[in-house]
Amino acid sequence: MTIQVREAIAQADATEWLSTIGQRLGASDQAMLARALAFAVEHYDARSSAFGEPLLSHCREAAGILAMLRLDADTLAAALLSGLPLVDAGWQQRIEAAFGKGVVALVDGFDRMGQIQALRRLGQESRKSADRNAQLEVLRKMLLAMVQDVRVVLLKLADQTQTLRYLAGRGDAAARQAAARDTFELFAPLANRLGIWQLKWELEDLALRCSDADTYKRIARELDEKRGAREAFIAQVIELLRGELAKAGIQGEVTGRPKHIYSIYRKLARKDRTLNELFDIRGVRVLVNDVKDCYAVLGLVHHLWTPLPRELDDYIAKPKPNNYQSLHTAVVGPDQKVLEVQIRTHEMHQHSEYGVAAHWRYKEGAQPKGRTRSLRPDEGVSAAHDRISWLRQILDWKEGLSDVADLAEYFRTGLFEESVYVLTPQGRVIDLLKGATPVDFAYHVHTDLGHRCRGARVDGEMVPLNTVLANGQTVEITVAKTGGPSRDWLNPELGFIQSQRARTKVRQWLNNQNHEIAIAQGRQVVEKVLQRAGMTALSLESLAARMGFDKLDELLMLVGRGEVTRRQVQGALLEGNPPPAASEGSSVQGAVSAERPAEELRRRGDVLVVGVDKLLTVLAKCCKPAPPDPIIGFVTRGRGVTIHRQRCPNVARLYQERLITAEWGSDAAQGRFPVDVEVDGSSHPSLMRDILDVFSREKVRVAAATSQARDLDARMFFTLEVNGLEQVRRLLGLISEMPAVSSARRL
Repeated sequence: MTIQVREAIAQADATEWLSTIGQRLGASDQAMLARALAFAVEHYDARSSAFGEPLLSHCREAAGILAMLRLDADTLAAALLSGLPLVDAGWQQRIEAAFGKGVVALVDGFDRMGQIQALRRLGQESRKSADRNAQLEVLRKMLLAMVQDVRVVLLKLADQTQTLRYLAGRGDAAARQAAARDTFELFAPLANRLGIWQLKWELEDLALRCSDADTYKRIARELDEKRGAREAFIAQVIELLRGELAKAGIQGEVTGRPKHIYSIYRKLARKDRTLNELFDIRGVRVLVNDVKDCYAVLGLVHHLWTPLPRELDDYIAKPKPNNYQSLHTAVVGPDQKVLEVQIRTHEMHQHSEYGVAAHWRYKEGAQPKGRTRSLRPDEGVSAAHDRISWLRQILDWKEGLSDVADLAEYFRTGLFEESVYVLTPQGRVIDLLKGATPVDFAYHVHTDLGHRCRGARVDGEMVPLNTVLANGQTVEITVAKTGGPSRDWLNPELGFIQSQRARTKVRQWLNNQNHEIAIAQGRQVVEKVLQRAGMTALSLESLAARMGFDKLDELLMLVGRGEVTRRQVQGALLEGNPPPAASEGSSVQGAVSAERPAEELRRRGDVLVVGVDKLLTVLAKCCKPAPPDPIIGFVTRGRGVTIHRQRCPNVARLYQERLITAEWGSDAAQGRFPVDVEVDGSSHPSLMRDILDVFSREKVRVAAATSQARDLDARMFFTLEVNGLEQVRRLLGLISEMPAVSSARRL
């Protein structure tokens, strides 16, 4: 055959192909497709795909699949040119010059998705099953999130479908198994999430054929009818049902639901039944306006055909755990063939199709255990789910948009914009908050990795630790052998940390270091007190026991922090020997004497302790009493009397014989007392500032403030120094009046 003849045949073939897939496109779009096909023919030559299929043939068939989905000319051109990254290093400049930036972006996104797919296999076999399932869940979202244009995902699905078509019945067994595994784990679930049913059933059927050809052929034989015959049967049932609904005056929509081979295979395996025992190989779905019509249609179906015993499932009266609602019944339909009928309202159908992540997980298999910041099932219909639901609806645009620019904008979406997905050097996908840095990444992988983090490489290049990470980047952490995090990481203005988890880990480490420092400082103070008292022979452990501490470190830490004073240590040393008389008012809260009249004692001190003379009084930190709280005293060993609120739960656990009556002195209102306050409200960035402004106007000192945020709610805790409960009540009243506050109370 001469070269001219071959070229003429090829030209005729190309012309026929273009006329087939481009018949609904305008003249300019058809011209672009013709140029893209010629461009592909010129550059692909005799090149083959990774699985041995001729590259030109593979790209043409993938474009044909996308044409079936009625995608725009840019996407079809990108499918034809998707093999260029394999054969031409300068492909981006060439495509942009010939077809524009839009097609370049699509081909580039397609190429990046292929790289991520390859990376995930690194070390995958050695992972635990639960971790592997969780990784697959995150990877599915990453494949969506790393592309700004969802058409890239459709390109990848079409590419995988054509790969399976080629491999089915041919090629290397290992290649077929690898392609089938990727399909079951990634691509079929993605097609399901986006509602691309035409590809979903074909992907699963072809993957089953590649992974287990014998089972596929056995089921195909046992069905004893071709798919076309099953669909003809469904069409007959639909026509009959529509007529009966019209006669009964019920407005309803009837659609077919034929099973494909992989779905039958899963049911046979899950229910341990034979093919003859499956009642939903052929099925129809009836959608009506309200619940009463559901049961009316059920009665009509049972009147029309004979129902099978024990095959009625009322998921309306008793929904599934994922809130799925529908009526399922199996009947003996036309030609004595078993038929399953599903009946539900349009609202139930919308919910089951779009609304709940649990339904997608039900369709795709068991839910991965453990956390995933993945499609958070505990949040119900989250924003991420709503975006997926919207994407599923875009495939119904059909003839709705005529302008290609409008169509491209219609397809664009900010999927999972609250998350960023990066990879470890081993290919593991890490799900982080948007705006996360290498420090967040390090703490997510392992706490110790975060503590020893000193530098980071992103895609092989050294970057500052406050660099904001982007989807699809590979992050490698440089660590030190010793040391810990920097206090600067907690400074929000420096931007080192985005996640609350990493921030908490840093604070814990720094607090532990402060703990050691406090112990060292407390040891110095105690040793000096012993030297001045001339009692250096007394062991520190004995002193701790004398003061009621089980562990020495606990005493030293409190001394180092100033919570146990030098005077208390001196009092413990002199226990059993009367100390010098305390000067008037020398106690922080007031030393008191039971020998003086009660009225005199009330005038000179904050707390009256009955029956004990010259004892230091300390306010308990567990309940933080403040006047006029009813109070009670507890005599400690060497630390004076601790004052509790009478209703403090810890009082019941104390030695009751060491409890003594106590009351506030007349001067108590002039002092300052710490109280804890809890405020619940919306997670508004300015709420904390507004509350602090109230404290500032009321001239109240804030000793501590923390906040916990969850979704749209926030809970804040404050330790305030107040004159008494009356001031606390006034503060809580002012805070409660703020619009963003739902409640404010003293703890």
